[in-house]
Amino acid sequence: MGASDAQASSGLLTLCLTQAMIAMVLALRYRMPLSFAWSTPGAALLVATQASTGSFSAAVGAFAVCGGLILITGFWPWLTRAITRIPRPIASAMLAGVLFPICLAPIQASVQLPMFAIPIVAVWLVLYRLAPRWAVPGALVVTVVAIALNAGTAWLGHAHLAPALQFVVPTFEPLVIVSLGIPLYIVTMAGQNVPGFAVLQTFGYEKPPAAAILVGSGFLSAGGALFGGHAINLAALSAAIMAGPDAHPDPARRWIASFTAGATYVFLGLGAGVATALVSASPPILITAVAGLAMIGAFIGGMSGAFEEPQHRLVAAVTFLVVASGVSIVGIGSPFWGLLVGGAVMLWLGWARRKRTGVAEVG
Repeated sequence: MGASDAQASSGLLTLCLTQAMIAMVLALRYRMPLSFAWSTPGAALLVATQASTGSFSAAVGAFAVCGGLILITGFWPWLTRAITRIPRPIASAMLAGVLFPICLAPIQASVQLPMFAIPIVAVWLVLYRLAPRWAVPGALVVTVVAIALNAGTAWLGHAHLAPALQFVVPTFEPLVIVSLGIPLYIVTMAGQNVPGFAVLQTFGYEKPPAAAILVGSGFLSAGGALFGGHAINLAALSAAIMAGPDAHPDPARRWIASFTAGATYVFLGLGAGVATALVSASPPILITAVAGLAMIGAFIGGMSGAFEEPQHRLVAAVTFLVVASGVSIVGIGSPFWGLLVGGAVMLWLGWARRKRTGVAEVG
C-alpha cells in the first residue's frame, strides 16, 4: 500500500501489541476465551486493492475510518444487526472474490519460480494430507529457506532487531475510503467478528460482551491505524481452539488460553523488523503464493457460503465475478462495486419473483 519497510514493521508490531492488549484485558475481565487477531480477510483485501493508492497515508486514513466504524458499531446495536444482515451469499461471494487472485498465486509462482515455489506447494500438500494444522506453517518454513537461499544473508543487514513504532499522519481521500476503508470494515465484520461471535456461542458462551469487544477493537484499530495497523477483530478460526475443550475441559478455565495467546503476541511483535526485512528480500510472488496457500480454506468457506442457496447463486456469481475482476471505476476498487452490483441484482430478482407470484395468484 506504499509503506516503507519501517512503516510496515511498525504496522505489524502495532497489530501484535493491540490484539495482545485487548485479549489479555477482556479475557481477564470477563473470564471468557475472548481471543483476537488481525483481520485476515482485511489483509487479503489490501493485496487485492493495492493499486487503489500509492500513498500509505491515504491507506492509513482508510484504516482509521474502518476502526471508527467498528467503534460506532459497538455503541449502536442496531448497526451491528444491520451489518450482520448483509445477505450471506453477497458477503461470502465478496470475500471469495477478494481471495481468488491471491489463491491463484501458488500456480503463478510455480510457473515463474518453479525451483522455489514447487517445493513450497509440495510440502503444503503433503502436510495437508498428514497433519493439516501444520500445512501452512510447514510451507512458511520452506518459504523462509527459499528466500534465504535466493537472497543470501544480505537481507539481515536491513533487519531491525528492535522494531519501533512509526507515526503516520493520515490523509482522508474519499475515493480511497470508499474503495478500501468501507470494504475493510465489511469484510472484517462479516468475515471475522460475526463468525467469532458464532464460534463462542457454539461452545456455550451465549452472551459474550459484544459492546466491549467491538468498542475495544474499534478504538484500538483506529488508534493503531496511526502506526500502520490495518484492523484487529475477534478471532474466528483460532477462537475455536481456545474456546473448545482442547484448551481446558472446564469452560470456566478456558479464558487462560486467550490470556496466554495475548501475552505471546507481544513476543511475536518483537520479530516484526526481521519479518519485514525477510519479506522485502523475497520476490513478491513468492510471499503472495504462501499467503494464497494459507487462504485456500477461507476461499472454500466463502465459495460454499456464496453458492449454498440455489435461489441466490446468480447473485453470488455476479458479486464474485465483479470483485474478482479487479476493476476500478472512478478510483473505487472492485470489492465495493461487487457489493453494490450484487445487492442490486438481489433486489431486482427478488422484485421480479414477487411480481410473478402476484400475477400467478391473481390468475
